[in-house]
Amino acid sequence: MSDSPAARLQVLFEGHRLTPTQRRIAHCMVRRAADAPFLSSVELAELAGVSQPSVTRFAVALGFDGYPALRRHLRDVAPPEESGATTANEYQQAVDAEIENLRHLAEVLADPAPVERAGRVLAASRPLPVLGLRAAASQAYGFSYFAAKVHPDVRLLDEGGTMLADRVDAAVRAGATALLCFALPRHPREVVDALAYAQSAGLTVVTVADSAFAPVAVHSDLLLPAAVGTGLAFDTACAPMLLGRVLLEAMCDNLPDAQARLEEFDVRAAARGLFVE
Repeated sequence: MSDSPAARLQVLFEGHRLTPTQRRIAHCMVRRAADAPFLSSVELAELAGVSQPSVTRFAVALGFDGYPALRRHLRDVAPPEESGATTANEYQQAVDAEIENLRHLAEVLADPAPVERAGRVLAASRPLPVLGLRAAASQAYGFSYFAAKVHPDVRLLDEGGTMLADRVDAAVRAGATALLCFALPRHPREVVDALAYAQSAGLTVVTVADSAFAPVAVHSDLLLPAAVGTGLAFDTACAPMLLGRVLLEAMCDNLPDAQARLEEFDVRAAARGLFVE
């Protein structure tokens, strides 16, 4: 496993049954992993939007006597700062952080079983609704664009509002058995509600999220985490995008006619002069 602050926190939190409030704290700590060992309980509570006693109960749920003991543990396991040259500027730091996120994703994919399972679930759903709102809309669109070349019926859900539940219902009536969701910070309440509705309608929910402790986790049957970068004014999402492409590959492996569809598209594209060679 990576020795990054976020990876160490993920390992610490795994295997514990956390309440929704505690998941929110864990999610906040993963997003602020570098700062977590130095945050007071009050500061962490403010960042996570919870009460200070909730932070104390969270530490106890992880097996510590209280939050000070948790913070001491995080400081003790933090690797010493490396000496020598540091990254020159904030833009390079953002790139370095994304590289670390990709390394962590590679380590997670060392066990391909969850992605392979997701590929089978998505390939079997006809139609396949793909949900992504606000910051995650571009991830959902990118997946849908390529998936439509190999899957017979992909339905992009990238707009919220009262019609969202109607479109989920329409997909279920047409035979959908699964829904793929891309969920990125800040997590819209509407996405959480939509996943709860999809589950109640009988759909298997596969979610790509920035953390296993994201608010959408409670309504996801299979959650695949890929961290986002937080060093710039707006989050960067290289790892979730790459994980989406990995999911596409896994889905193609479970669509017997995927290669034939791609070859057919290439022939038509050449005949139309669609791309500049």
